[in-house]
Amino acid sequence: MNTHDMSAGNLVVAYKNKTLSPVEAVDAVIAHIERWEPRLKALYAPDFGNARKAAQDSEKRWQAGRPRGALDGVPITIKENIATKGVPVPLGTAATELVPASADAPAAARVREAGAIILAKTTMPDYGMLSSGRSSFHALTRNPWNLAWNPGGSSAGAGAAAAAGYGPLHLGTDIGGSVRLPASWNGIFTLKPSLGRVPVDPPFLGRVIGPMTRTVGDSALLMAELSKPDPRDHMSLPPASIDWMAGPLEPQGLKIGLHLDAGSGLPVDPEVKEAVEKAAKLFADAGATVEPLKGFLSPEMLHLQDLFWRVRSWVDFSALSHGKQASVLPFIADWCRGGADISGATVIRGLNNYMAIRAATTRATQPFDFVLSPVSPVPTYPAEWETPTNDVNRPLEHISFTMPYNMSEQPAASINCGYTRDGKTIGLQIAGRRFDDLGVLRLSRWFEQARGPQKPWPEPPK
Repeated sequence: MNTHDMSAGNLVVAYKNKTLSPVEAVDAVIAHIERWEPRLKALYAPDFGNARKAAQDSEKRWQAGRPRGALDGVPITIKENIATKGVPVPLGTAATELVPASADAPAAARVREAGAIILAKTTMPDYGMLSSGRSSFHALTRNPWNLAWNPGGSSAGAGAAAAAGYGPLHLGTDIGGSVRLPASWNGIFTLKPSLGRVPVDPPFLGRVIGPMTRTVGDSALLMAELSKPDPRDHMSLPPASIDWMAGPLEPQGLKIGLHLDAGSGLPVDPEVKEAVEKAAKLFADAGATVEPLKGFLSPEMLHLQDLFWRVRSWVDFSALSHGKQASVLPFIADWCRGGADISGATVIRGLNNYMAIRAATTRATQPFDFVLSPVSPVPTYPAEWETPTNDVNRPLEHISFTMPYNMSEQPAASINCGYTRDGKTIGLQIAGRRFDDLGVLRLSRWFEQARGPQKPWPEPPK
C-alpha cells in the first residue's frame, strides 16, 4: 500500500513499530498532494514547511517512546472556516478581510494537542452556503473521480482531499449537509455528530463539525479527540465517556426505517434509489426489520428554511460596502438579496419552522433504531455549477434528506453504497436517535464490511 493511502490507525501502528516514521509519511503525502493539487484545487494556505518541522518533532517523540497523543504524526487537513492560529479565515469569499486568526478553534486545538500534523486548510464556497466547489476567493475545487464533476460542499476541499489521498484525516462543517453531501459525491465516510457533541466556536443552530475520512475507523479515532470539552461552545453537550473504537453493530433485531421519499425537493434518481434499496437489503438479510418511512419534510418547510437562511445571510451581506458586495459570488449575492425586505412576522415563521422541522424529524424517526436514506437524491453534477439545480430560486432542492437531521440534532453518517453507470459515487445516509453517535458509527462499521469491495481510489492525472 502507498504511504499516502494508509489509514490513520495503520500509520500510528507503523510509527509505534518503527516501520515508518512521521517524516516519511508526511513527505509521501505532500509529494502525492503536489501531483494532484494543480488540477484538484482542494487546499487553502498549505503550510508544508511547518508540517515537515512538526513531523521531525513527532519522529523524535516516537523514537523516545513518548507520543504526544493518539494522533501524533498523522497528517490532517482542516476546513478553512475552522480557525487555526495565524491563518486568515476567508469563509470562502473574496469579501472577507484577511485577518490572521488569534487562536485555534476547539476542533483545531484538539487535533493539534493530540499530535496531528496540520498540512493545510481546505476550500469552501462563499459563506458555506453552496453544495459546490465554487467560490469567489478560492480556485474552483473539482472532484478527483472525474475533474469535470463537482465535489459538493460546503466542505468541498475536504471531501476532494480525502478521496484523492491527501492524508487520512480531514475536518469539515455541516449545517444542512455540508459534510455528508461531499462525502456522498466523493465516495468517502463522514459523521455529522449530534449537535454539541463536538465543540464549535462560534456555535449556531444545527452547525456541527465532523470527521471526513476514507474509513469509519479513522472517523472514530478523530471523534475521540474532537468530542473532548471546550468551554467556548455554550451549546455543547456534557462530556461523555464513549468507546469510539467499539466494534461493528450487528443489525440482527434492529428496527430500521427506509426513507426513499423526502416529501420535498428533487425526486430520487433511479440509480440512487436502486443503490440505497440494495444496501437496505443487506441489513434485512442480516436480521434487521426494515420498514418504509414516509416523507415528512413538506415543500413549505423547505421554502421557509431557505427564506430563513437568506434573511440571516442578507443581514451580513447588506452590512458590506458596495465594493465588497460586488466581490461575492454572483449566485450567493442574488440568493442573499432574496432575504431583503422580509417582514418580522415572516422571520418568526422561519424560526418556528426550524422547530417544526425538528419535531417532524423526531416524530417520524423515533419508532426506528436507525433510518437509511439517500444522502442526496441525485449524483454529482458539473463542477462549474453552484447546486444540482443551478437555479438560485431552487437552491435547497437537494438537501431534503440531510437538513432535517441538523434541525433535529440527530447524528447522521454518509457511507458509499454504490456507483452510477458512469462511475459517480452514491452515499447511503445512516441516521440515529439524538445522542446515539456511537450507534451510527458502529452500524456504519458493519455496513463498511458488508458492502463488499469498493473501486480503487482515484489517482492523479498524468
